[in-house]
Amino acid sequence: MTHAPGHPRAARRGAAETPLYNPYDPYEPYNPYASYPPYETYDGPGEPYGIHDQPPHALHDPFLPEPRDAGAHAHPELQDEPLPVPHQAGHRTEAPPETAAEPPTGPAADPEPTPGRRAGRRKRAGERPDALRRLLPQALVVAFLAGGTSAFVASDKTVRLTIEGSSRTLHTFADDVDELLADQNMALGEHDTVTPGHDHDLGGGDEVTVRYGRPLALTLDGEHRNVWTTARTVDGALRELGVRAEGAHLSAPRTAPIPREGLDLDVRTERTVTFMADGRERTIRTNAATVREAIEAAGITLRGQDTTSVDPDSFPREGQTISVMRITGSQKVREVPIDFTTERRDDPTLNKGTEVVAQRGEKGVRRVTYALRTVNGVQQKPKKIAVETVRLPRTQIVKVGTKAVPTAVQGADGLNWRGLAQCEAGGRPDAVDPSGTYGGLYQFDVRTWQGLGGKGRPQDAPAAEQTYRAKKLYVSRGASPWPVCGRKLHG
Repeated sequence: MTHAPGHPRAARRGAAETPLYNPYDPYEPYNPYASYPPYETYDGPGEPYGIHDQPPHALHDPFLPEPRDAGAHAHPELQDEPLPVPHQAGHRTEAPPETAAEPPTGPAADPEPTPGRRAGRRKRAGERPDALRRLLPQALVVAFLAGGTSAFVASDKTVRLTIEGSSRTLHTFADDVDELLADQNMALGEHDTVTPGHDHDLGGGDEVTVRYGRPLALTLDGEHRNVWTTARTVDGALRELGVRAEGAHLSAPRTAPIPREGLDLDVRTERTVTFMADGRERTIRTNAATVREAIEAAGITLRGQDTTSVDPDSFPREGQTISVMRITGSQKVREVPIDFTTERRDDPTLNKGTEVVAQRGEKGVRRVTYALRTVNGVQQKPKKIAVETVRLPRTQIVKVGTKAVPTAVQGADGLNWRGLAQCEAGGRPDAVDPSGTYGGLYQFDVRTWQGLGGKGRPQDAPAAEQTYRAKKLYVSRGASPWPVCGRKLHG
């Protein structure tokens, strides 16, 4: 918008709209007057100047009196006077009669211009540019002030400014909403709003509304988010955000104001939830915060280990179906054996290949507790819930002989020991008779075996040791320990 010179907004936008003429600039000095040309010589008779009807068109001055009033307002220096006539030799000039000095009236008052009158006009025409030069700046100042005052009055407008519901009427020269806000020293943030828009051109009678933004920490149906609103109450904010408040739980009343620094607001809208319990289906409308609260609102009671198909402390969603699980439980205890370990130890007193159990191993006992559950009448897989050791296992210790076994016994070598072993035990070193008393290749009893230096049981000793012990027995007692098969030694 372009302001007229002198308008109050011209200074603000002066960078783009510089006025053509500044009345407050100092006048430039006038140039010195030019010299007048000399008068032409007048040869005719002198007669008084008449009043000319109109000045030449090129030099018309609107500030001089009209031609019809020139007789009353003519400048003294411009009054018609007789021009002196130079004397010429041989010529006598007679003075005109007294009545000739009075200006004639009527149609004869404007005779045809004579050469003398033309010279007078040239004199007056030379003086008028100076008068114009003096009057022109003043006329321009008057015209400028008159135009600026008109623009000043025309740019004043009445608007209505409403801030947060408080209204007042203002007179302003602002061109648009931004200029109006700047005049009122109002700086709006990015979340504040103004209607109409910032660049809207103002006109008389316009209404400008300013609303400040307010932060709102909103938790809606369990989901948290930070939003901004220009509403001044909780109800207005819910409407602005499109939140259905009918039947909803609000942490603050709907009429509560929202301060400029913000508000924490928890909203739980009403939702439809279906419960399956005890073979029945129940659908309710609720704004409960947890599934547990919704179950109570549905009139369902949880007892003992009863639970739901979702976490009872979770938030119930719109259209959710939740199953109630009736649980009965018991416990069962079982004892489980613990295997023992075997430790083998070298013994230099035993012949190589001989192993003797020095300590028999014993199994331990472990007690395990299981939980048995029945969900809605269906048995579930047992769940181990506790383990206890009742008795630790005992390690079995076995001695292993490292002593070299002698193979020769004087008086017993050269006999058929293989035939005797075949006859007594079928050639098997670990053979045991049906009664369990005799064992080995040569069917030693334990007492005889140990009397010969053997360890443990004979059937546990290697075949070479058994043959060695049998040779020692033969040297001391002959073939009598083998009454049936003894003849095989010589056969």
